Amino acid sequence: MKKIVLSLFFISAFFTSCTINDNETVTSVQPVTGEITGTYTADQTFSFGNYTLRGIVKIAAGTTLTFDAGSTITCNKATGDNALVVLNGGKLIINGNSSQPVIFTELSGVPGSWGGIIMYGDAPIHGAGGLTSILSEDGNSLYYGGTNPAHNGGSLNYVRVEYAGAKLADGQKENNGFTFYSCGSGTILDHLVSYKGADDGYEFFGGTVSMTNAISYGNYDDAFDWQDGWQGQNNSNWYGYQVTKGNYGMEIESSGQNNNYWPKVTNITLKRATGCTPEVVGDVQVDAFQFKKEGNGDFSNIIIDGYKNYTEGSITYPANVVKIQDATTNNNQVNGSKIKLTNVTYTNTDNQIGAPLNATFTISFPSGQFTTGTSATGAMLTTGAWATVGSVNLIQ
Repeated sequence: MKKIVLSLFFISAFFTSCTINDNETVTSVQPVTGEITGTYTADQTFSFGNYTLRGIVKIAAGTTLTFDAGSTITCNKATGDNALVVLNGGKLIINGNSSQPVIFTELSGVPGSWGGIIMYGDAPIHGAGGLTSILSEDGNSLYYGGTNPAHNGGSLNYVRVEYAGAKLADGQKENNGFTFYSCGSGTILDHLVSYKGADDGYEFFGGTVSMTNAISYGNYDDAFDWQDGWQGQNNSNWYGYQVTKGNYGMEIESSGQNNNYWPKVTNITLKRATGCTPEVVGDVQVDAFQFKKEGNGDFSNIIIDGYKNYTEGSITYPANVVKIQDATTNNNQVNGSKIKLTNVTYTNTDNQIGAPLNATFTISFPSGQFTTGTSATGAMLTTGAWATVGSVNLIQ
């Protein structure tokens, strides 16, 4: 049975007019209000408005939810767990624009207050032990992974998620601003902002989806993270800025699966503010790129800034442009020319390439697989309301 609870939603937007002069009248659309809750099993469009999201809201298979430009959707952690979940076969269409983004936020403004946007698909994954289907760790306890590389979960355009990262139900870990479980190449992710969450800005669990024009600002864990053999090929203009707490700029792994597939990302900026500390005492993660568990990829036109050595107690941990975390990843991915970083410009960063303290392996990239210079531009993004919170321009 369709379960939709909406307060005031069916009240149509009304119009007001004011006379500018004798010959001109301006008409403005007033935002509607309403509540978004439950599981949606029929298509629904949310007109420009201010909405309350309550609970774990789900979009069922065969159902499309659409949000018009300029809308703000607010949840409240005091009411319990909150998240927006697109189930496999469902679609989320968000039609924001540069001057009127669609904003998902939480009332308290505290990082880690809700579960963010979570999307499931049935694109291929390559999980630990060769698994092609895995139970999610987000508290929804749903299997992800399939055989449809062209899965289409909708289109997210000019969307900002704020203060996410909550652990839902009995989930094994916190969620992220945006979490994509085996999403496919038919899904559009463009001009997204993940702002001040308590976990990663973005995390991909396998799949083939790509993301363009993305900002990760002030998230406590990694700016960008993936596993389970994610292999999006058309990623560009990624900007990560870690400001208070933060771990890696990018945490890259492939769940222990040596492979001949990998993602490609062009135009990358990773920055770390002075005074930014690791998320957890005793777990120092302060590198721009970290590769582990057979992680790999092709990355180009990269700006790195601010990744400085970090001292905790009596130990100083080197901060690197690139860290290779384990010998297996070094042997198979570095030596096998499956990790490539070209046109890297780094400043205010202490080390170029490194391994963990007390590592016994030596890292030597094959010719052409790691190149530096001074001409990189990094992420090329246009400022605007979509990338501004309060009076703060997120692109700094």
